[in-house]
Amino acid sequence: MATFVERVVRAAKLDVATYEEVENDTAATGQALGVVVLSSVAAGIGSGAGVRGLIAGTIASLLGWAFWAWITYVIGTRWLREPATQADWGQLARTIGFAQAPGLLRVVGVIPFLAGLVFFVAAIWTLVAVVIAVRQALDFTSTLRAVAVCFLGWLVQVVLSALVVSLVR
Repeated sequence: MATFVERVVRAAKLDVATYEEVENDTAATGQALGVVVLSSVAAGIGSGAGVRGLIAGTIASLLGWAFWAWITYVIGTRWLREPATQADWGQLARTIGFAQAPGLLRVVGVIPFLAGLVFFVAAIWTLVAVVIAVRQALDFTSTLRAVAVCFLGWLVQVVLSALVVSLVR
């Protein structure tokens, strides 16, 4: 079995077999959580968020990860499923968690003239990784279907976030 670091590196390399591996390894949920936390901390360091920003960002990342896995599960298994689709929340949580691996690069954002570029590259790379993670976890044959699930999930998350922000103000 691969070590945590090996899995993170392979996930960042967009290795499909790694996403299949963590999808089926129920013991990898804690590792996926670790990737989400490390990615969030890297973003906080790279953006110069300070201790409060690191804590708030990490909590927000963990909540976002859990919600993203849930909404992706609902959309992918109920609304846009394929005949072979069989998944549970844990499978999506693990694969989506490991798809955050490219976010570790954001720590390089501490170099002022690289921050914008690094955050942009990490965002695109993570987006591609999430599409692969969703495709594998939902046993899709269509990458386009995985893109649609991710887009709809993102849309739901944006609307709910805007609603929460409007209620808090």
